[in-house]
Amino acid sequence: MEYLVARPEELDPVAEALLSWAGERRKFFLYGEIGAGKTTFIQAVCRRLGVREKVTSPTFGLVNEYTYPDQQGREQRAYHLDLYRLTRLEEALDIGIEDYLDDAAYCFVEWPDLIEALAPPEVVRIKLSITGNSSRKILFL
Repeated sequence: MEYLVARPEELDPVAEALLSWAGERRKFFLYGEIGAGKTTFIQAVCRRLGVREKVTSPTFGLVNEYTYPDQQGREQRAYHLDLYRLTRLEEALDIGIEDYLDDAAYCFVEWPDLIEALAPPEVVRIKLSITGNSSRKILFL
């Protein structure tokens, strides 16, 4: 599926479409150059989930954990990882990447190239591209 967005407020319906399209899948790998909008799109998806915390880039901390209520009101977790600064697979293993990928929680991974070999079969890949000054193309793979 492919979407073109020109303004950040257009991301919410795309985020809703992603969650619907993904169904029960909970692992998302986001690809795109710096400034393509990976974190901004994750913010929109987390809004759709009902995340309570402020969603920010985990570039320096590598992992952010958020909470949201499920349909029964039970608190659930979502993880947001940014692997940009990692240079070796061993570094990803050291932060427990396999635990995040095996957990039943939502897991959004920016810059996942380093861990492609560990990707679960049901991972949803999302490619974001800059198509203009403020417009983006978002492709669900």
